[in-house]
Amino acid sequence: MRTITKLRDLGIRHFGLALLIFALWGHIFAQKPAAAKVELGSNTAKNGFKNEDEIRDKFNNWKTDDDARSWLVAMNYKPTEIESVTATKPHGEKADVEVFVKTKKGETKEGISIKLVSSQNGFNQIDKRWLSHYVKMWKIPADVEAALKLFVGETPPNKPSRDPNRMYLNELDVASQKAVIDFFSANRAKIVHDLFSGDGPHAAGWVMVALKSTDKPRWILRTDADTIKFFSEGKVELTRSGNLRIGRITIQRKGGDGGRDTAKMLQFKINPALLFDAK
Repeated sequence: MRTITKLRDLGIRHFGLALLIFALWGHIFAQKPAAAKVELGSNTAKNGFKNEDEIRDKFNNWKTDDDARSWLVAMNYKPTEIESVTATKPHGEKADVEVFVKTKKGETKEGISIKLVSSQNGFNQIDKRWLSHYVKMWKIPADVEAALKLFVGETPPNKPSRDPNRMYLNELDVASQKAVIDFFSANRAKIVHDLFSGDGPHAAGWVMVALKSTDKPRWILRTDADTIKFFSEGKVELTRSGNLRIGRITIQRKGGDGGRDTAKMLQFKINPALLFDAK
């Protein structure tokens, strides 16, 4: 009888140990997708910075670089009238590259926002900040701020939601949904201008999209006015997934980041490759 009891206890201990190991494995594997997403975001940022350096260097070598000469022509400069071109890369500004063009008429500064894409269907972040920053910048009213706090997860859900940590806009009450849509509709022009151009000495007057998924890279350079007009065309509406859309711009909770607080930031995204077909 004692032998049977010992065997039974040993089996229970082994079974408990097996359950513990299984749980630990499950936890480890569950973390991998989040880690992979963070790494993907990091690599995307590194590739973007590399591309900005490349474009800056091409402008600085404008005398022998055909692409740079084409870009200068697109910005309404005549190469024969240019005396010098100096390109720099400011840090943390809307303009990723600033180009100083000197002619006999004087020196002009051109700020360029650069979007690197690897496919025709990729999405690119054009702005990302804490909600409180947008509240101050756009004077967002209290009811809209409250709705967006539920959306990004700064405020826990006040009723059942698809995500226990936040609510999607189409899960909010009808009055809150309307308040959000009405605010972004009424302030569309300023909001979209700030997203693409910014203001101050480092504002971007141009938007460049670099598509590098093929053997021969494609580039397009458009004024900020043309870019804003194209991407803001369309309705201000909720998407099926519960995000907000302004024309061709999607507004969503950042998410990812391995569950860190930065996942609660508000993010604005576009598919920059659409600019190749803009009229």
